[in-house]
Amino acid sequence: MQAKEIMTKDVVVTKMDNTVEEVVKILVENNISGLPVVNEENKVVGIITEGDLIYRSKKLQLPSYFTILDSYIFLESTNNLKEQIKKMVGYKVEDVMTKDVITAEEDDNIEDVATLMANNKINRIPIVRNGILVGIISRRDIIRAYARD
Repeated sequence: MQAKEIMTKDVVVTKMDNTVEEVVKILVENNISGLPVVNEENKVVGIITEGDLIYRSKKLQLPSYFTILDSYIFLESTNNLKEQIKKMVGYKVEDVMTKDVITAEEDDNIEDVATLMANNKINRIPIVRNGILVGIISRRDIIRAYARD
């Protein structure tokens, strides 16, 4: 069985310049836990999930450091700290979304999609055709497909 046979074709999406507040409303109104972020050509550029939104409430993880003469010497890069802060205070979707999105092609078989999801510990996977979003598959879609067989 192929991805296109079980995917949800009417995908709820958001744009990078939407606000986090708008996304929260979309998630609640549609009873979903995440949605793809697309550009004007409907190409997937990110994904935003409840996990990304919950991230905003977590404790800030400071890099290891020590002090010498009232100066701070960081033992690791502060780039991760900058990304954490950006994601925690982000107002727009582009600040909070996950940018490295794993996608599958509509002709991929369900076993490959399930393997991608399991190996990467993700709950949903956008389905694309030539880079353009055509559907989405969640864990529930895969379970339903197995139940039908």
